[in-house]
Amino acid sequence: MSRANQWDVAGAQRWLKSHARKATLDAMARYAIISDRALGVAMRDIQALARQIGRDHTLAAGLWKTGVYEARLLAAYVDDPRQVTAAQMDRWCRDFDNWGVCDTVCFALFDRTPHAWPKVSAWAGHRAEYEKRAAFALLWGLTVHDKEAGDAPFLEGLQLIRRAADDDRHFVKKAVNMALRATGKRNAVLHAAALDLAEGLAASGSAAAKWIGKDALRELSSAGVRRRVTARAKRGA
Repeated sequence: MSRANQWDVAGAQRWLKSHARKATLDAMARYAIISDRALGVAMRDIQALARQIGRDHTLAAGLWKTGVYEARLLAAYVDDPRQVTAAQMDRWCRDFDNWGVCDTVCFALFDRTPHAWPKVSAWAGHRAEYEKRAAFALLWGLTVHDKEAGDAPFLEGLQLIRRAADDDRHFVKKAVNMALRATGKRNAVLHAAALDLAEGLAASGSAAAKWIGKDALRELSSAGVRRRVTARAKRGA
């Protein structure tokens, strides 16, 4: 019997409930993670349980169906990205109801699947707040985890950022901003392109675009980021 098969949904939920703390639940509200099905389990404990379980695609599906906040975070860590289908990604994306689940699933699972790039483009056109956020959380994750991609998909991602920059909804705007900043830190070519876009947004008449552009400019034009990008370019050469 594999390590993963020693666990089932009921057992995982019992473990999560035994590690729930009111202080953790209260802290979630302070960070604008709103869920009426949260237990109050710290992320470090969820990750520790995921390491005990290992990869288990079937268990992940069962955990997701519970609708429990921490069970869905656990599902992101134990699912096997090689077995995740495009249809599953769409189903889970439609279920996103807070930024914590959205970002964790995108950073820990979805950006490691073979369907990640098409979903960036598709979800960027969605209207629902967390579905649209998912596009840019996924792009943000890909800047870190997709080591093989060239510049072209990220340059296309910058165009998606340009089109979404006037969306003033908080959780969309923040993700668009983070995707822009992360893209600009990937390498010298993307740094220059992201700076150019940030400058244009900062001069925009849209309040949301202006905030995104100015905030990104502060980081991307900083000496620290410029040094890191230059150092990466030298290592690449």
